[in-house]
Amino acid sequence: MKEIRIHARAGQGAITTATILGYAYFLKGFYPYAFPHFGAARMGAPMNAFLRVDTKPIRLRSQIYEPDYVLIVDPTLLRGFNCLVGLKDDGIAIINEGEGIDKSKLNFKRKLYFVPAAKIALETIGKPLANTALLGAFIAVSRDLDIEVLIKSLEIRFKGEILEKNILSAKKGFEFVKERF
Repeated sequence: MKEIRIHARAGQGAITTATILGYAYFLKGFYPYAFPHFGAARMGAPMNAFLRVDTKPIRLRSQIYEPDYVLIVDPTLLRGFNCLVGLKDDGIAIINEGEGIDKSKLNFKRKLYFVPAAKIALETIGKPLANTALLGAFIAVSRDLDIEVLIKSLEIRFKGEILEKNILSAKKGFEFVKERF
């Protein structure tokens, strides 16, 4: 079983991110289980979304404490929270690169990928919604899925111009990782 934890603030689309990625796994024949966890129920409050993926139905319903992957949508969360806590020894974190984050203070032995996802989203979507760029980066890093299945999952979630912008954002996130790592 693979476990993915997504860190964001309420309203930044973490639940949508887990759902889109879960559906992409579903399209490849896996069993996904995506769910959120809220603290204070208000816009901007720190929150998590979780995704478990396996080749057989998932019965486990607890939060994810030792993820294989961590996606960090809002890098300001790194200032006050240990978003990398519990990440497995061979785990991977994909982090939306942001100003004011001192990478040297992230004394961490696991693989960290910093992706300018908000910048990519501004260029492609017109808003700093980093999620689909991070999903593209995840596809490139994990190698579990291909970009085409992510696009199919995006087609289920979005339509029209928003779909096209999100596809472009995901492709740019994917290409960023492929070119640099």
